[in-house]
Formats: sequence, structure tokens, C-alpha cells
Amino acid sequence: MAKPKDKDKNTGGTIALNKRARHEYHIDQRFEAGLELQGWEVKSLRAGRINFGDSYAMVIQGEIFLVGTSIPPLISASTHVVANDRRTRKVLLHREEIDTLIGAVERKGYTLIPMALYWKGNKVKVEIGLAKGKQAHDKRETEKERDWQREKQRTMRAHNKHA
Repeated sequence: MAKPKDKDKNTGGTIALNKRARHEYHIDQRFEAGLELQGWEVKSLRAGRINFGDSYAMVIQGEIFLVGTSIPPLISASTHVVANDRRTRKVLLHREEIDTLIGAVERKGYTLIPMALYWKGNKVKVEIGLAKGKQAHDKRETEKERDWQREKQRTMRAHNKHA
């Protein structure tokens, strides 16, 4: 009897995280969006080939695009297509979400930062954060808070161990 196929192989898995985003920005709101990709890009993402750190989203003619994301092509995939690994990719959102983001960026001085890239079913989704940049003192404050939480956890673990 044949083995059942593993349907959950690429569903719900994280492809890439932008770890610098939480450090550099205050994230006020998050939006889940689709991403317009070509076939060779999806194959590269399945292989885990992506550089997501320098990415940002910007508004161009009433649409939102992901800029600076590098998806290097696989050697074996798409020999008939000229692959541009740093091309600008369209972010797929509902019109009211786009209008909300454009208003926040243009009127309130927010920035659109991609937070994560992940699989949802067989579709690639990007999490866009509506963010404001942190000042140096904000970054130090966040670091102090993180250290305090870590120290508190250590103390609680040590206390529970001896109790």
C-alpha cells in the first residue's frame, strides 16, 4: 500500500523573519498580505533561498511594492527566464487596507516594514508592519526591558527549583 502524501510539508512554515525590524522600529499595526511571485521564485523559497534583511515596502502609484528582497534563483530552475533576484514585487492587499497604509505613510510619517515571510497553504504571505523608527534611547530601553525579563525568569526558575 502506498504511503499517504505529507500534505503539511510546506504549509504554515516560516520562510524568513526580519529580526532587525523589532529592534529598529516601533510596530503599531500588522497586515497579512499576498505576494506576487514568479514560478522560479517560489521554487527558490521552497529551497530556503532568500535575503530579507534590507527589505522595505513602499507606495508607488497607489499600489504597495516590496523592495530590496533578494531571492536568488536555483541553478536548475528556469533556464528560459532571465531571473532578476532583486526585482520589485507587488504586495497584494484589499483596497481599504492599501488606503489605510497609504494614509498612515503619507500623513503620519509611518514606514512599511516586512516582518515575516511564511507559507499559508501553498501561498506565500508577507506580514507588513506599520512602524515608526526608534531613537537610540528607545533601543536601549527595549534592551533593558528584555534583560530584566530574562533575569526575572532565571530568578523564578531558581526559586521554583528550590521550593
